[in-house]
Amino acid sequence: MSDTKPVTFDRRMLEALVCPQTQGTLEYDAEAQELLSRAANLAFPIRNGIPVMLVDEARAIE
Repeated sequence: MSDTKPVTFDRRMLEALVCPQTQGTLEYDAEAQELLSRAANLAFPIRNGIPVMLVDEARAIE
């Protein structure tokens, strides 16, 4: 069994990150491991603690 902890997103990154489509602010959804752009209605995945800020990788949200 491994003693490694799951990689988590560093919330301080939110201060530097913006939505690549709207340049607007992002919200962190810890449960879904996504960054949400309400302005663009997109959710950007966080993989291994690293946000994937590509519109092609984002999923649409309502």
